[in-house]
Amino acid sequence: MELCNPVVTPMSTTTKLSSKIEEEGIDREKYRSLIGSLMYLTNTRPDIENAVNIAARFVSNPSKEHFDAAKRILRYLQGTKDFCILYKSHQSNILTGFTDSDWAGDNDERKSTRGFLFLIRTGPISWSSRKQRTVALSTTEAEYVALNNAVCEAIWLIRLKNEVKGDRGGRKEIPTIHCDNSSAIALSKNPVYHNRSKHIDIKHHFIRELLVKKEIEVEFIPTGRQLADLMTKPLARDRFVYLRKKIGMMRAADLEGVL
Repeated sequence: MELCNPVVTPMSTTTKLSSKIEEEGIDREKYRSLIGSLMYLTNTRPDIENAVNIAARFVSNPSKEHFDAAKRILRYLQGTKDFCILYKSHQSNILTGFTDSDWAGDNDERKSTRGFLFLIRTGPISWSSRKQRTVALSTTEAEYVALNNAVCEAIWLIRLKNEVKGDRGGRKEIPTIHCDNSSAIALSKNPVYHNRSKHIDIKHHFIRELLVKKEIEVEFIPTGRQLADLMTKPLARDRFVYLRKKIGMMRAADLEGVL
């Protein structure tokens, strides 16, 4: 793959992978090894997090289609191997989060994919793309569950940040998490928002307690500015490149004059 032709995005928007495709002669161990290597790379490459997560769902029974999708990620990396994350020292040191979810995007189980992204000094420090464990009955539920996951991550990051700083009781930092679903935000702030939300597992209502205690803030953000969109589904070229730039990923050669 060293001489492969690079592509602009790690996964095509037309790619619809499924576990229902079974083929003989597929080297499962090779596929698992490839996915394992790609998962390791996601520790420093948030731009491939979603694509790798989708490809990793088929390690038990990969097909040629799955191999092609994984190889496309390699082709993307070939064209972006000199990319890095830029953290700007003059920008805010306050933790800022973004959370998003698709709805029933998984072709086999109709489960949703949730994602979050946390930034400090305009650069990402934590990100995740995962298929939700249960089927969401609405976009509101999918976004609400995703919001809860992001809140849990925010609390952990704040505690870690305080430990690193040796902060034993100074001014409490209140992280802001941005969500583009107004119904999910309303549900997080109002426990009697709607009868149709009663079926949502009580564990996901953890967020309400934190809002009351003012340990977090949740704010609405337009979908066009939702950075976590990068974590929930394959994106078209222009949208992907725009979000990649917004999270501080750029070529090392372009850093001259920026720092």
